[in-house]
Formats: sequence, structure tokens, C-alpha cells
Amino acid sequence: MKQRITLIILIVIIFLIFGSVLFASKYFAVQKELRQAQAMLETQKINVRVLSFTSLFIGKVLKADKEIDFETRLQLENSVRNLEDQEVLTQWQKFTDSKTPDEAQAEVKNLLDLLVSKIKN
Repeated sequence: MKQRITLIILIVIIFLIFGSVLFASKYFAVQKELRQAQAMLETQKINVRVLSFTSLFIGKVLKADKEIDFETRLQLENSVRNLEDQEVLTQWQKFTDSKTPDEAQAEVKNLLDLLVSKIKN
């Protein structure tokens, strides 16, 4: 009788250990998926901000029929800073610091190329 109780307790302990290992492995698998999903979500948020700035830039600068007013410049500046991307900000400053129309045109091309590459990655 004592051996039977010991055997039953041993079987219960083995099942508990097996269940714990199974749940632990599932937990770590779900944690990994969560980290991947969070990284993907962050990438999508960045892409939305980049697309928003790109759309604003195209609409307010490239399609502009007249000189860009102060309020629009401020809106663009705030939008580019909200990207929190130093590389884009540096390229933006190169564009805004352009001295000649040819230089500005070259920097616009570089800026748009950079923005598209940010979205692709």
C-alpha cells in the first residue's frame, strides 16, 4: 500500500514537472513572438511618420507655386524633428542650407532617396 502511494506521488510529480517544462517552453516562444511583433509595430510607426513627412514635403514644397511661408516651414521643421532620425534631420538641414537652386535640387533628391530607403528598410 505504501509503495502504491509512493508510485502515485512519483507519477504526479513527473506530470507536474513535464507540465512545467511544457508551459515554460510555450511561455518563451510567446515572448519571442511578442518581441518580434513589438519590433514590427515600431517599424510601422516609423514608416507612418516618414510617409507623413514625405507627403507633407511633397505637398508643401515640391508642388508649391509660390515661396514657402514661415508657418509651412515651421510645420515641416517640426515634422522632420518628430521623425527622431538624425540622418534625415542632417539631410533636411543640408536642403534648407542650400545656397543655389541647383544645390537645393540635388539635396531634395538626396532627401527623397533617403526617405524612401527608410521606408524600404
